[in-house]
Amino acid sequence: MRTYYGSYLLTIHQVLFATALPVHRFFGPSRYLEPECDRGDQDLYDGELLTLSLNDPGADVTPTTDNLPQPTPSIPGLPPHPVRNVDGVDIAVLGDTPDANYALDAYDADVESQSYSSAITFTDPQLSIQTITITALPSSQVPTVTSASQSFPDTTGSLITTLETEGNPPVQPFPTSIQTVASATLEPLNGTAPFGNSTAFSTTSTVTETITLPLTTFESVSTTQTVATVAVETTAVITAVTVLNTTISASGSIIATSSAGTTVLTTTGTALVETTLTASSTVTGTLATTLTTALGSIPSLPTSSPTCLVSMGCSGQDIFQPIALGQPPNNIEQRGGHLVPRLGIVDIGGPIETNKFYENFVLGSQSSPGFTMPYSLAWSKGSGNALSWGMAISHLDDSQKVFGPNNTAIPGAPASYYINGLGIQSLILSASEFDSNTVLTADSLLAFSANIHLQPSAGSASVLTIPVVQGMSFVTGQYVNLQPAIQSSVFFRNVAAAGQPKPGIFKYRVTLEDGKLWLIYAIPANGLTPNFQLVSSTLLRGLLNWYGDIQIAKLPDESLESIYDDAVGAYPTAGHISGSAQNTTAQYCLSWSKGGAYSSNTTLLMFALPHHLESFDNFTQSNVTAIELATTTKGNATAVVGDYWVLEERDLPISLGFAPWRPENSMNSQGVATLSPAALTVIQNVSASEASQNMSTQTNLNSMYYSGKALSKFAQLVYTMHDLANQQDLANAALLELESCFEVFANNQQQYPLLYDTDWKGLVSSASYVTGDSGADFGNSYYNDHHFHYGYFLHAAAVIGYLDPTWLNQNKDYVNALARDVSNPSALDQYFPVFRSFDWFHGHSWAKGLFESGDGKDEESSSEDTMFAYGLKMWGKTVGDASMEARGNLMLAVLARSLQNYFLMTSDNTNQPAPFIDNKVTGILFENKADHTTYFGNDLSYIQGIHMIPVMPFSTLTRTEQFVTEEWIAYFADGAVRQATDITGGWKGIVYANLAIINPTAAYNFFTQPNFDMSWIDGGASLTWYIALSALLGGASS
Repeated sequence: MRTYYGSYLLTIHQVLFATALPVHRFFGPSRYLEPECDRGDQDLYDGELLTLSLNDPGADVTPTTDNLPQPTPSIPGLPPHPVRNVDGVDIAVLGDTPDANYALDAYDADVESQSYSSAITFTDPQLSIQTITITALPSSQVPTVTSASQSFPDTTGSLITTLETEGNPPVQPFPTSIQTVASATLEPLNGTAPFGNSTAFSTTSTVTETITLPLTTFESVSTTQTVATVAVETTAVITAVTVLNTTISASGSIIATSSAGTTVLTTTGTALVETTLTASSTVTGTLATTLTTALGSIPSLPTSSPTCLVSMGCSGQDIFQPIALGQPPNNIEQRGGHLVPRLGIVDIGGPIETNKFYENFVLGSQSSPGFTMPYSLAWSKGSGNALSWGMAISHLDDSQKVFGPNNTAIPGAPASYYINGLGIQSLILSASEFDSNTVLTADSLLAFSANIHLQPSAGSASVLTIPVVQGMSFVTGQYVNLQPAIQSSVFFRNVAAAGQPKPGIFKYRVTLEDGKLWLIYAIPANGLTPNFQLVSSTLLRGLLNWYGDIQIAKLPDESLESIYDDAVGAYPTAGHISGSAQNTTAQYCLSWSKGGAYSSNTTLLMFALPHHLESFDNFTQSNVTAIELATTTKGNATAVVGDYWVLEERDLPISLGFAPWRPENSMNSQGVATLSPAALTVIQNVSASEASQNMSTQTNLNSMYYSGKALSKFAQLVYTMHDLANQQDLANAALLELESCFEVFANNQQQYPLLYDTDWKGLVSSASYVTGDSGADFGNSYYNDHHFHYGYFLHAAAVIGYLDPTWLNQNKDYVNALARDVSNPSALDQYFPVFRSFDWFHGHSWAKGLFESGDGKDEESSSEDTMFAYGLKMWGKTVGDASMEARGNLMLAVLARSLQNYFLMTSDNTNQPAPFIDNKVTGILFENKADHTTYFGNDLSYIQGIHMIPVMPFSTLTRTEQFVTEEWIAYFADGAVRQATDITGGWKGIVYANLAIINPTAAYNFFTQPNFDMSWIDGGASLTWYIALSALLGGASS
């Protein structure tokens, strides 16, 4: 082997200049050792060096001052290579052989190889002098050895076929059994005062409060009745002039030259001006806020609404205004020391998300995957063939899905579940320094993204950072002073250098042993080639002390490769949402902050899910590409070019209220505006009895979930009596008792009071703190199911406040706190994370909180997800919060779209696997699998019914007539596998209430039959409401 050495020492001016400009601008064009090498040699060598490249057919042969000394062969018996004179400078010519096998032909057969290496001295970004050795490599490398833990590639992974039930007790979703009464005992309350719909007035009160809003932008906040108007971020134009003094020296046996020069560079750009705001506010009827600011240097931006990007601009109702900014009610104890520690989280002082896709990185073993769609990532933690400690990247095609046993009793014999293998480590972003001492930390845990860091040891200055963002098309690793190690447990079959799609970006095509093709792009911060060497079947290794980004993407079709080439060099770092609504139309925008060497002039490439594609506006639709990758449970993801997307919902359910309702585009037009006399008579007889039940014993339970369901049930009963059944006096009496029941919770005096958790920032039940049971109240203390639980409270409060506006004065802050815990829309609210449960990328909520789960987050009840959005809309309408009402309307429209794409499967569904869709509902939908079951049993009425409860006015929005018809025929029709007539208990009432969507007459006849068995009504529903629902949907004859 012959080794040539050259050096390149940067001046301090150059180093400073390098940190201020993109790296490909700093080093300039490369100088080449071999300007006359034949073009055929490009197949032999790979790697552009800082000061030399061993073979590049495009090399500039013009001599310059940084030419390296002439290499002289040191092999005995061989003559020196000829020297050519170019413009007075002698240049060594290493050979003229035009064969790709030049290395074999250049010398006699006894020469072992023609491998070249060069030592390069440079100054790294920390101003330390580094010397590295770069070896010339063949442009196509194949492994010759293996260091894997097994001799065959791992292409199957592992499966979790059982339910991870921690936090999900096997109990039915019904409150305690109903204590029926033999006859009505409730006495009417004569007169309407203080009820009815008149406006309430209260005495003026004054409250002074100081609010600290960290990490926000230079803006002013004007608040009236807690609705904030927030200015957009401020930018400043910055012009910098840099004087660069450059000294370059080169010495050798041929030349000895030096030169010096001065360059003046002028750079103009814009930058966001950020501050920390301290606001002092005085509340006197309305809230007037004055903000004083001091300019500071804040390293990162909060998640907040960007400038209006939607075509309707900012003229409509802003959908994402904060609900409130103050602390939760004083009667809720603030407590630290949550039952789940914040593992590896770099504390930034603000709220931390609990139900997002990346949560596994900060829970339990930290090695369960996070699902960005279409990729999943997991900390290898020494596992797999590669025995790696890096971040494993996985993507499975649909053909790799595994299906459970077929249920032959269901028409079509669908699979009972489908699942994607875990632990298939296609490629791994790692470093040679990583071992069992490696630590994983995380920061910036936001609504759409988080930063995950791997360090060789705690406190190390060397770090690999992976920004994980939903929909990212590249998995990006940011390396700081590490030796990159790209590993694979599937085994490398071939690694081929593929040139430079952009200056300073080195591209490799990688074929794995499963035949899949991946692209690796290396973007060095110092201009050096990554010099990736295929060490074994599992390891592709780069240079020591490397700084830069490595981006990885899976290529499903080689004809689409240029799309990735165009997008490389930029990557998302955080997501944002904004939007406006006008009448029945809303436009919302998903946008991204971005980083990367080319972020200033490269548009992002992001993957969209099927429901996104359906709602793109025309401009966004025009940027959809042909790249598609399968997701784990959401059909195919499609790559879209754009730094933001605009999505539209044109049928907002603005007319949806407390009464039975059908969408305007409904195929069923049987609905009526008022109850018939016959229906009124039936309802009045039933309602008087139901309203006489003991509300307190049914609502003051040891569960926020069960209590909320009971409060909501009685609220809907009282509404039906008051507005639909002409029983105002009786309803007013029932309302007084309902208000008293709600007051127990507003005063936080229920069996297990709420706590404000100061660690993760949220309202949690004290049940698990007291009992030590993580499954108490369905895991509420661990942030499980908050949208399921608190949505019922929002609905009950909306009804109470609608019927008695004076009630709002004492209860509004409490109800708002529940809404903020689940669905805080603004980063300005520093007491709760932004949209804890609802995932604006997936279009629905996730129920699982702080429990590690190999299959990711999950959702069992799509209907209770919708119940929260409905409760939010109606509470916003009741209190006059136009932004909240519009937000609820948009969430309902997005839910209808996403649920019909992924949860509620009609026969023409194209997103779920064909062997699975005859189940009609997914059962429990995880990020990684769908399991046609429930956490509390496998009875088909449970599995289908959990996606029905509660049957409410919104049910006709999400559950289309086509879907309900197909499901009824498959499961509940006479002779079907679970015919409705055979169902017992509360599920029977639920199934027949659902039937009212398509056959209200049959439903009405069922609920009004003589000697109706009240055991068919679950503790979260009333017979009164079911009769009214089926009657007003068209089931009662006149």
